[in-house]
Amino acid sequence: MGEQKEGAQVIVVTSGKGGVGKTTTVANVSTSLAKMGYKIAVMDLDIGLKKLDLILGLENRVIYDIVQLIEGECTLKQALVKDKRFPELSMLPAAQTRNKDEIQPEQVKEICEQMRADFDYIFIDCPAGIEQGFRNAIIAADKAIVVTNPEISAVRDADRIIGMLESAGFTDIMLVVNRIQSEMVKKGDMLSIEDLMEHLCIELLGVVPEDKRVLISTNKGEPIILNEHSIAATAFNNIAARLTGKEIEFPTFEENSFWNKIRNLGRNLFPNK
Repeated sequence: MGEQKEGAQVIVVTSGKGGVGKTTTVANVSTSLAKMGYKIAVMDLDIGLKKLDLILGLENRVIYDIVQLIEGECTLKQALVKDKRFPELSMLPAAQTRNKDEIQPEQVKEICEQMRADFDYIFIDCPAGIEQGFRNAIIAADKAIVVTNPEISAVRDADRIIGMLESAGFTDIMLVVNRIQSEMVKKGDMLSIEDLMEHLCIELLGVVPEDKRVLISTNKGEPIILNEHSIAATAFNNIAARLTGKEIEFPTFEENSFWNKIRNLGRNLFPNK
């Protein structure tokens, strides 16, 4: 694990804690790369609780799932669902009526090896937790993306996941900070990016601001990157670009300094100036 092989890069996206935006990150970064022309496969390993197909808007096109593929009921080509909007994007769905224990790590590894030659990137959507689902998801990955929110419980879980990835041999682990609110950071009411980086000590891949449009897009089954007015869309596009090797600056959240407070006070006292 953690060593690049010939063919597609296999990237596991994990968090430890549920609800931090891991699946949303997978859906949007993979779609962004597909829009760039890269051949992308996304594998949903959240057996029993699948939602990647919903966020991608592909739930009505699912016929087979990964468990049926493993049990020989279908071929890999039959199980992969192609996105008609983005021809370069394919999804391998999770099973909704089965459980994580019905899949073994070596079976996931074999599927990834079959797909490597046909894709540029393979993203594995790892289920929350650190049990069988986590072991299934990391077995074939070359690198890992850890998604967290700027809150203590999420960061603690991310720290534990990073330790487990390092113990499993991963040397390429990147961080995505999701749902950050600049005003709260400036006021000192939310952990800053500097705080997170100092604590977690891994490479920063992206910072995604809080954006209400994400919930709307999720409910519609449309990746947020299709909304050109969304600040989250810009962040996900930047993450995708960085994965391809492009250097893109990160947003900065300035401290609420003395001079900023003076300027704000002036605005409040003289609103028409």
